[in-house]
Amino acid sequence: MSCTISCGIRRRDILVAGAVLMACVGLSMHAHAQAADFPTRPIQLVVAAPAGGPSDAVARMLAEDMAKMLGQAVIVDNKPGAGGAIAADAVARAAPDGHTLLLSWIGNATNQTLLPRQALDINRDFLHITQVVSGANVLVARPGVAGSLRELLLLAKAQPAKLSYASAGNGSSGHLAMEMLKQRAGVSLVHIPYRGGALALNDLLGGQVDLMFLNQDAVMPYVRSGRLVALAISSSARNAQLAEVPTVAESGFPGFEATAWAGLSAPRGTPDAMVQRLHAAALKVLQGPFRTKQEAIGAQVVGSTPAQYAAFVRSETDKWAVVIKTAGIRPD
Repeated sequence: MSCTISCGIRRRDILVAGAVLMACVGLSMHAHAQAADFPTRPIQLVVAAPAGGPSDAVARMLAEDMAKMLGQAVIVDNKPGAGGAIAADAVARAAPDGHTLLLSWIGNATNQTLLPRQALDINRDFLHITQVVSGANVLVARPGVAGSLRELLLLAKAQPAKLSYASAGNGSSGHLAMEMLKQRAGVSLVHIPYRGGALALNDLLGGQVDLMFLNQDAVMPYVRSGRLVALAISSSARNAQLAEVPTVAESGFPGFEATAWAGLSAPRGTPDAMVQRLHAAALKVLQGPFRTKQEAIGAQVVGSTPAQYAAFVRSETDKWAVVIKTAGIRPD
């Protein structure tokens, strides 16, 4: 009797295991078939910036080249506002079928701390495909303020809260870079936030403020003409376009790095085969004319694996959380 029961249980277990195996095989075949046909319609690339800005330019250049690789149009959809939360929320709610992507950026990482009540989590709700570019911020001063970072910090320590610095707004990459430098150097500077980098740069050039961190492509013409003095660059290594400008790290602050970056991300649940297809297409784009054009303006083209980009986004989230909380930064 026990043998009959035991044999019956074993037969039932085998039948159940076989059914599960067949279901898994069927799902796998279906996923592969979907990936082979992907994409089946135009891809929407959502950007958290208005048309005409640096992020929009990166997105449009990337979209044009990726369309050639994928055989479908890649349409840039500008959804500015709320520090990037509007764009990210739209993508997180989209069908996870590879046809809606986010140009993820540093703002998505800093929003985890700046906007603590938002339901969205850039590390939980997305699959990260690859980091595309990284742009350094250059610490520039109006002529006569200081000739080096060391000289600037000595002045700031001797005259606390006298020097002012501009930024593109509370929580912008330039603001965060300066706050991290202030915390590392132990100095006090007066923050003057603007609604955008262009307005801040205009007042720096006009002498209304003393210094600021700003993207390298925006400041290069003024540094070369002598209208601004470049004191240091926030990347981990020197930039070929401003090779004579030392990094903050080599100027006495090892490990200092503060860059404005962007990459490609998809809603969580997007099939791995589609993520890999998008990753392969993106890497080919990053090795072509896209690289040449970006490097010409001082940007670093990256091209990381999905795992590397996911780890990078998490590390940026953690790093800037410390800076934001220590400085008590709140969004505009």
